[in-house]
Amino acid sequence: MGKGGKQLGTYSYQEVSKHDKRDDRWIIINNQVYNITNWARRHPGGSRVIGHYAGQDATDAFRAFHNDLDQVQKYLLPLHIGSVQKGEVNTNYSLENDFRDLRENAEKMGLFKPSYLFFFLHLAHIIAMEVMAYLTLYYFGTGWIPFLVSVCLYSTVQGASPSWWNHMHYQHHAKPNVMGKDPDVRVDQLFVVGEKMPLEVAKSKKSNMPYNQQHKYFFFIGPPLLFPVYFQFMLFRHIFTRRLWKDFIVVMAFYVKFFYLYTSMLGLGWALVYYEIMRVLESHWFTWVSQSNHIPMDIDRDTAEPWIRLQMKATCDIEQSFFNDWFTGHLNFQIEHHLFPTMPRHNLYKIQPLVQSLCKKHGIPYQMKTLSQSFIDIVKSLKHSGQLWEAALHAHHVS
Repeated sequence: MGKGGKQLGTYSYQEVSKHDKRDDRWIIINNQVYNITNWARRHPGGSRVIGHYAGQDATDAFRAFHNDLDQVQKYLLPLHIGSVQKGEVNTNYSLENDFRDLRENAEKMGLFKPSYLFFFLHLAHIIAMEVMAYLTLYYFGTGWIPFLVSVCLYSTVQGASPSWWNHMHYQHHAKPNVMGKDPDVRVDQLFVVGEKMPLEVAKSKKSNMPYNQQHKYFFFIGPPLLFPVYFQFMLFRHIFTRRLWKDFIVVMAFYVKFFYLYTSMLGLGWALVYYEIMRVLESHWFTWVSQSNHIPMDIDRDTAEPWIRLQMKATCDIEQSFFNDWFTGHLNFQIEHHLFPTMPRHNLYKIQPLVQSLCKKHGIPYQMKTLSQSFIDIVKSLKHSGQLWEAALHAHHVS
């Protein structure tokens, strides 16, 4: 019997796993079972994020996204319907316990506390580069050299909807490289990635693209077009479909500021050219950095892997250096970022040795690469996946 006289039941993992439909969603948190069917639509992080764990144990995912447990407990209480049956075998018990101990140690070390000085300096250097971009044209004129220098400086500044970014990025963190759940691998209209997607696409005979050549056309329609085309379309689509008028005002303020400042020096036509070049450069940086940690890694359907194994299969680290830390925004520690998504980026390097020790103890591969090798591996993995698609398509045609 629960609080308020509510009758509580006991359920097996198998029983809970059946409740994974859009209109019937249960999850497990700390061996307690919750019915989130109706709550999912009101979930502050979005219905998809919590829905991706329907029918599964979401204990570590829940902990990863919520720092203030007292705040969220009040939402869980009305959803509580029972507990997991005693005696249910958890084959990952030792690993999960060690990981939770690691998180507790990180909390005691204060690694989840942000350094306001760090973020102030980080923001200040971005603003400084934006100011330098403007002053370069203002003082040195609009010739090609100052024009290109200014564009490179400005490409560090982004204007987007925080709501849209969180909507996409939370899903990615919840189920990285999981087909059908991670929006970052929802790319089969243009690319096939990993080992499974090429076979599925070939079986469906969706051959709209010459995927066997994707490692070549990636350079033309991947990095150059992600921000200027796809992100811009999805950004405004998200804002208008959800009526996020505050986000719309913030985004439009960015555009108004930009064109007010640069049209006076370049004219409207060249201001538009400047903007598009800046977005293409920004897109190149984002695509290569973000995909270097994920595209070459395992990409599969959801197999309900425990949190740490799921994250370790889906990502890798880039070697630490002053340049790599700055260039990637400290996301060269992508493994640690995925295991502890709310940990401030300036503390990720501190937890890295402890994560490596945990992985060594449990025999979990921990991949670290050079920045250049991580970029090369993107192209190599695209070529490999394209070849798998070509071979599978040929096999289906023969059969």
